[in-house]
Amino acid sequence: MEKIFKALADSSRREILDIVKNKPGITINEITEHFEFSRFAVMKHIKILEDADLIVPQKEGKFKKLYLNAVPIQMISDRWISQFSKLWAKNLTSLKYKLEEETKMSEQELKHVFVTYIKTTKEKLWEAITKGELTNKYFYDTSVKSDFTVGSKIEYWGVNKEGKEYTPVYGEILEIIPNEKLIHTFTHKENQDSPSRVEYQLEEVDGNIKLTLIHDKFGDDIESYNSVQQGWPYILSGLKTYLETNTTLK
Repeated sequence: MEKIFKALADSSRREILDIVKNKPGITINEITEHFEFSRFAVMKHIKILEDADLIVPQKEGKFKKLYLNAVPIQMISDRWISQFSKLWAKNLTSLKYKLEEETKMSEQELKHVFVTYIKTTKEKLWEAITKGELTNKYFYDTSVKSDFTVGSKIEYWGVNKEGKEYTPVYGEILEIIPNEKLIHTFTHKENQDSPSRVEYQLEEVDGNIKLTLIHDKFGDDIESYNSVQQGWPYILSGLKTYLETNTTLK
């Protein structure tokens, strides 16, 4: 938490986060163009943001592209903001962004990259991702269902207020390496969107498991891109909370 607050305390670093949020996949050189100070100073600010896991670098070809990781900020929200307050905060900020038309992203690749570190094992994390009785504890009350082989269906199903089963998210398994990687297509029924792609990567780092979640291949579907932007940090924060404390965010 100290690294997060230190990173957010500086106005230039907050501005860098805004820039990365509005242009995911931006490079350091492109960020430098927004400031009067040197490229070296920009790199120092970015290093602090990376150390706090607020920015995630991704090597793509010859370039290092930067993406906003909202999971640490979601963890702050989960710790100190009540569920009732969250509802109002989410509605009001969504209205603000809509009125200001803050996100204009039609001319660039749409991609989210989220990272969190969990005090657990690969095996336990893999179970939490692939077993319905466990996803139900953090994935918006839905249970995953799949035989987890390439080409098979993957569905998240739940029970609505009327007691009827529904499947808000579904897709197809594209690649799977148990305890290491899972890639599947992602379609949300409510948005009537075209399939995008979700990738889970599990890596052991200093006694923790680093979970990287990449959601990309949106095409020009900005509505779907925006709709998952707040959902994934909540899910990943809930997953971390459950595995580390055996409690849920409810």
